[in-house]
Amino acid sequence: MTRIDGDTFWMGSEDFYPEERPVHQVGVDGFWIDTHQVTVAQFRRFVKDTGHVSTAETAPDPADYPGADPALLVPGSLVFTPPPGRVPLDDYTRWWSFVPGADWRHPEGPDSNVGGREHHPVTQVSYSDALAYARWAGKDLATEAEWEFAARGGLDRKAYVWGDHDSPPGKRPLANVWQGEFPWQNLALDGYEGTAPVGKFPPNGYGLYDMAGNVWEWTSDFHTGDHSTSGKNIAPAHSCCIPRNPRVTTASVVEGEPRPRRVIKGGSHLCAPNYCLRYRPAARQGETEETSTCHIGFRCVVRDRS
Repeated sequence: MTRIDGDTFWMGSEDFYPEERPVHQVGVDGFWIDTHQVTVAQFRRFVKDTGHVSTAETAPDPADYPGADPALLVPGSLVFTPPPGRVPLDDYTRWWSFVPGADWRHPEGPDSNVGGREHHPVTQVSYSDALAYARWAGKDLATEAEWEFAARGGLDRKAYVWGDHDSPPGKRPLANVWQGEFPWQNLALDGYEGTAPVGKFPPNGYGLYDMAGNVWEWTSDFHTGDHSTSGKNIAPAHSCCIPRNPRVTTASVVEGEPRPRRVIKGGSHLCAPNYCLRYRPAARQGETEETSTCHIGFRCVVRDRS
C-alpha cells in the first residue's frame, strides 16, 4: 500500500460530463491505498480462504427482475464483444451482452479462463464482492473523494493523472485505454486489447498505478446525478466550511433497477475519446451494486485511526 497524506483539493470538473460538476473544495484525512488494483491472484487467495461465491456465480433472484427471460436468470455476467464494424453509439447492447457462465475465473465466458493473468486486475466483481474482499483484508473501499484525491497525485485541477493533455501522439500510451474507433476498431497501440498486468504503465505523482484506465474501480459512495445533488460535499467556498471526508450515504434506487448505484472511478481499457473520455480523476459513473463486468475491478484503503 502507499501512504497518502491528507489535504484539501479541488474535486470535480466543469470541462467534460455534467455529472462531474461543480468543481468544489473538499478535504480528506490521511489514508493508505493499494498501490495497484487487486489482482486475480490476490482475489483467488481470498476465495480460497473464505469460500466466497461471487455475485456472478449466483443465480439472480427472479423477484428482482420481474418479467425477465428465465433463460437469463442464471449465473453469469456482462461481457464486451466488439461488433464487426461501425455501429451507432446510442445502443450499448451492440457490444455488451449477458453471458451465462462469465465470472471472475472466466471473464469472457465459460470457455475463457484467467491462466496467465494472475497479475491482471480481477474483474467480474460486484460491489459486494469488492467489499467482502476489503473486509477480509482488514481494509475498506475508498470514498469517491479519497479516490479522486489519490488519483490526482498532487496535480491541482488537471484533466488527467499526468497533466492537462491527453497522451501525446506518437509516444507511448500513458494508460491502458482504447486506441482506435470504439467499439469496433481496437488498435491496441498500448500492447493490450483487454486488461493489462498491474503496474505496466507509469504511476501518478503519488506512485499509484492504473489510476487511469485498465479497469474501473468501485468506491463506497452512492451515485448522484452531480456533486451538488446529495448536499453531502458541497459548501460555500470558505475555508471554515470546506467539507471534510465527505461520504454520500443516502441511496436512491432508479425505477426498474433492483439495487442502488455506487460510484465507479478511473475508466477502463474500453474508454475511448470518441465514446467515453472517462480515464480522468474527476470522471465518475454509477453502476448498480450487483453489476459485474469484464472492465470493473477495485482497490482498497486503510484510514488513519482517529
